[in-house]
Amino acid sequence: MSLSIVKSVLPGGVVQIAPRGEIDVDTAYEVREAIAEVLAKGRPSRIELNMRLVSFIDSVGISAMVAGFQTCEVSGVKLVVTEPSRFVHRQLWVTGLLGLFGAPEPWFADAAPEVLPGA
Repeated sequence: MSLSIVKSVLPGGVVQIAPRGEIDVDTAYEVREAIAEVLAKGRPSRIELNMRLVSFIDSVGISAMVAGFQTCEVSGVKLVVTEPSRFVHRQLWVTGLLGLFGAPEPWFADAAPEVLPGA
């Protein structure tokens, strides 16, 4: 599977980078390049790496995320992960990097809204 990346501007000067697919040895550079491209165009208040549609990430992909985080730090921009897939969440947790990226809760595609008794 390949990787596609969509960038969008959210309210408040936040830029969202949303990869879709697998981030591995063959595609990790695309994540680094997307972050660098956003920073080259300006200094957003924050960059959100929306990982909801990432089905796989390996150590090279994690390394690309850390490199992106460090590049943002040097530029004075906060990089956070939002809506990580369960796989991405587990990989960040196992590597001890979940807190670095804002300790996001995993995104559950099949989670139904909670219904309260008597509602």
